[in-house]
Amino acid sequence: MNWRDYWNQDTPIYVNERHKLLHYRLIANDIVGLIPSPDAVVLDYGCGEALLADKVAARCARLYLSDAAPLVRERLNERFQSNERITVLATDDVASLGDSSLDLIVVNSLVQYLSLDEFRGLLKLLGEKLKAGGRLVLGDVIPPDISPLTDAKALLSFAWQGGFMSAALAGLARTAFSEYRKIREELGLAQYSEEEILDLLDDAGFVPERAERNLGHNQARMTFVGRPAQALDADDFAER
Repeated sequence: MNWRDYWNQDTPIYVNERHKLLHYRLIANDIVGLIPSPDAVVLDYGCGEALLADKVAARCARLYLSDAAPLVRERLNERFQSNERITVLATDDVASLGDSSLDLIVVNSLVQYLSLDEFRGLLKLLGEKLKAGGRLVLGDVIPPDISPLTDAKALLSFAWQGGFMSAALAGLARTAFSEYRKIREELGLAQYSEEEILDLLDDAGFVPERAERNLGHNQARMTFVGRPAQALDADDFAER
């Protein structure tokens, strides 16, 4: 089994429905805060079930939801089929979007499941799709020094605030014996230092920076913003 196969099924990654709802509510609110204008065209790449994508779509002109798992896309289409602002795509279909057509691209909690070559290829592709003044946001990047205990503490803090502590404790116990734990041990998760992500974004033609806070609840992980370097260079030249 690979990561794509794993996500193409019901998984125990969320301890209960309240956890899932609060997670996607937080991510939707974070994405809304990144949208530059009501006319923006936005891509949520590797979006998962995106339960509150309609809240994001209400703040922009067009929202593309892209995921590799057919089961996830089927559920997205069922949930948002009546929303004219939302289009569901397979990740392979992103290449068919127009070059320089997107104002904002969000890639949240996905980098850890990609090989380095896949990651480099994705950065190149998304750089082509981004408008000159657009932004690429990489969220939930796992640093090398983080431990599973740190993630568990972040979940318990989120659970305490969200009112699902008992379910979170039971969920952590289940995870120790879950398929997720087994496939994580077999395939691993990609981890990057801040310097490594900045270098990868720079190599892909972005001017990178680390954001002040991570998307979502786990602030031990990192979020980065990349802006097309050519556009910024052109702006600098015009100001001279």
